Amino acid sequence: MMRRAFVAVLLICLGCSAQSPPADIARLVERQVRSRYALPSDVKVVVGALRPSEFANYDALTVTISSSNKKQDLEFLLSRDHKALVRFTKYDLTSDPYAEIMKKINVGGRPTRGNINAKVTVVNYDDFECPFCSRMHTALFPGLFKEYGDRVLFIYKDYPLEEIHPWAVHAAVNANCLGAQNGDAYWDYADYLHANQSAINGEKGHDGQNAELDKLAALQGQKHNLDVGKLQACLKAQDDKAVRASMHEGDTVGVDATPTMFVNGQKLDGAVPVDEVRGALDRALKDAGVAPPEHKK
Repeated sequence: MMRRAFVAVLLICLGCSAQSPPADIARLVERQVRSRYALPSDVKVVVGALRPSEFANYDALTVTISSSNKKQDLEFLLSRDHKALVRFTKYDLTSDPYAEIMKKINVGGRPTRGNINAKVTVVNYDDFECPFCSRMHTALFPGLFKEYGDRVLFIYKDYPLEEIHPWAVHAAVNANCLGAQNGDAYWDYADYLHANQSAINGEKGHDGQNAELDKLAALQGQKHNLDVGKLQACLKAQDDKAVRASMHEGDTVGVDATPTMFVNGQKLDGAVPVDEVRGALDRALKDAGVAPPEHKK
């Protein structure tokens, strides 16, 4: 009897904590959501059960919108008099969103430029064939790199847009082959490719472009006295696992185009003006307790 009573009480409590809104209210919620987000008729809208919220006189509910290839949950508050629907975003002020982004970015083993102990780190998701990346690269090196001296550390990650840039993955693999032996060889290769994209594009066909990329990598290997056998084996293997892992990582932190930079976690999309990059660098330095450099007007 006690067990049955316990189950009955549990069911009552569950009913109290997860009640469906009245049908007429659910229809009003759906109508508001469809209007607010301009949803076409073939998109399904499901109004979830009401549940207690942390706000007085409001219940929480989830509205799920879905189509044939996408599904999204939207969180709302519904006033208990059923007269107001509120969409809200709750921010955890005990967590630094920029720091959380940086925790998701793996920079282990990546070639670096600048002071390894700098309090500001710039991570740039790069594509060697992207003309906008070339523009950003030119702004960073030697310009901002020289301007900020040992205050900032620069790191590149791979995000080749292979659907539109056919030799970008091959170039990223080659750069990593060089970087595995010598960081300066990586950066010299990156500098050359970003300054001479047209030379690679001018080669005949995909095979010709890749052959030129391999030739340039081999020249960097000679310049920096790398292990030639090891480098040639790496270039021939074209193991792109690390490149694709970097691309997947970029997806998880919100990269969907190149270049995309993170300045101590603050995201900068695209080839933004150099003054915008300076502003992000200066803010990050001030936050870290480091005085920015004086900028010439």
